[in-house]
Amino acid sequence: MDVRELHAWPDTPQEAEAIQDRLRPMLDLGRPGPQTIRTAAGLDVAYDEDGDRLAAAVVVLDTATLEVVEESTVVGTAAFDYVPGLFAFRELPALVEALRKLTLVPDLLVSDGHGLAHPRRFGLACHLGALTGLPSAGVGKTRLLGSYDPPGDDRGDASPLVDRGEIVGRALRTQARIKPVFVSVGHRIDLDTACRHVLALSPRYRLPETTRQADQLCRRALRDAT
Repeated sequence: MDVRELHAWPDTPQEAEAIQDRLRPMLDLGRPGPQTIRTAAGLDVAYDEDGDRLAAAVVVLDTATLEVVEESTVVGTAAFDYVPGLFAFRELPALVEALRKLTLVPDLLVSDGHGLAHPRRFGLACHLGALTGLPSAGVGKTRLLGSYDPPGDDRGDASPLVDRGEIVGRALRTQARIKPVFVSVGHRIDLDTACRHVLALSPRYRLPETTRQADQLCRRALRDAT
């Protein structure tokens, strides 16, 4: 699939922040989003415990069956130092390479991370949306910022995630009495639609199948490469 080359990869935090500032206006955060999707791609990265070696994985699922229809992996090294707010730049080159290896174009990208729920309002899901032009959302295992009231105990219960007076995401209970995940939009999708798709992708477990499958694949790829 096609991934646009909108910028060179940065060498410094200042260059990375400038890229975020330049791409942020490209995001379409007001669109209702795709109400029906046939395929959804999960993206995740696994790191070697002893260094910056990593494996990036993209897994495309059929949303009706949740079966894998295509997958792609890339093994490499982290492309950027760890800097709070700029973590996506460590993973993006490998993820972009993995996306380019796909023959299918998924209807939705679901990243293991955040979108708008980011200190600079430009997390990994936003960056991926800008580069691909596809609807994208982030599903975080943990809260990066903001505050929220605990949602109800039932599957589908949710509460706003608020940072500096702005709703930046939603704490979503994907399974009854299990701690919530944190959903935020990235590009070309609204929060209600993103949460509805994440819930549909999470029939049995806390994390959506897109994330679970991508997590397993990148771990296998990293293990096989060592």
